[in-house]
Amino acid sequence: MLPGAVVPIAETTRSGVVESLHFGAVVALDADGMTAWSAGDPHIDVYPRSALKPLQAQAMVDAGFTADADELAVAAASHNGEPVHLDVVRRILANAGLDEGALGNTAALPLSPPVAADVLRAGGRPSPLLQNCSGKHAAMLSTCVANGWEIDSYLEYDHPVQKLIDSYIAAAAGGISHTGVDGCGAPTAMVTLVGLAFAVRTLAIRRTEVYEAMSAHPHLVAGTGREDTALMRAVPGLLAKGGAEGVHVVAHPDGRAVAVKVADGSERARVPVMLAAMRLLGFDVDGLPVPSILGHGRPVGEVRSLVGTTTP
Repeated sequence: MLPGAVVPIAETTRSGVVESLHFGAVVALDADGMTAWSAGDPHIDVYPRSALKPLQAQAMVDAGFTADADELAVAAASHNGEPVHLDVVRRILANAGLDEGALGNTAALPLSPPVAADVLRAGGRPSPLLQNCSGKHAAMLSTCVANGWEIDSYLEYDHPVQKLIDSYIAAAAGGISHTGVDGCGAPTAMVTLVGLAFAVRTLAIRRTEVYEAMSAHPHLVAGTGREDTALMRAVPGLLAKGGAEGVHVVAHPDGRAVAVKVADGSERARVPVMLAAMRLLGFDVDGLPVPSILGHGRPVGEVRSLVGTTTP
């Protein structure tokens, strides 16, 4: 990231003083798709990571991935690994004549600590099915089967399913500057922050199949105690998707959208900044929780957004 591309967007306090400062970039689009305001450089290149999942899922729908709404929601999810999530992943695979042994994503425990603890108590261990990206990978495999493509190499950059996903994202986000490897093992595109906002905004204003599925099933997109589920339940019609390393994007069918990148990858700064940015665009997100800073198990500070404390 070039100097000046990111600016202070959040601070962490402890016992009444500022302990840490988080830099990043934010872009907000108004109902007409114009930049309402930005902090830092809205054209900064970012890996949206899992924030790309709605776009990846829509690319696969357009390429022949046929699924029910709950299956599409899980295809676009970073799920908790709750039983309801795993049941849907298994169904996606079964509909394609496959089972969880076909999944090529990284083995992991569920993203939710309580769910992971349940798995361990039951004698379970990390697996590709339990990992939060298993719905996306099941959809990739299903898309391969639908098109008669080889499945064993579905994670390779030059595999047809990955090429069609990259092509879709490039067209939707105004280009791809690089393609790397995501934590789950799948290719992941690098796009501009404003390109991410525009691309996800398009899903919302067009009310695509993936948008409708995520809106109808917010619990399947994330799960118990997760911010994306809470955001979509609190704001009717909202599409919300977080990504690793401090990325978050939201969009509404009325055209408003926000994309956030925390430069140091901090997860704790992501939600307070997103909520502040949404308030500036007129969304009612009061009452939604933000992370507390703990001392000896009790709140002694907060992560406070600097976006909105002055006129953008």
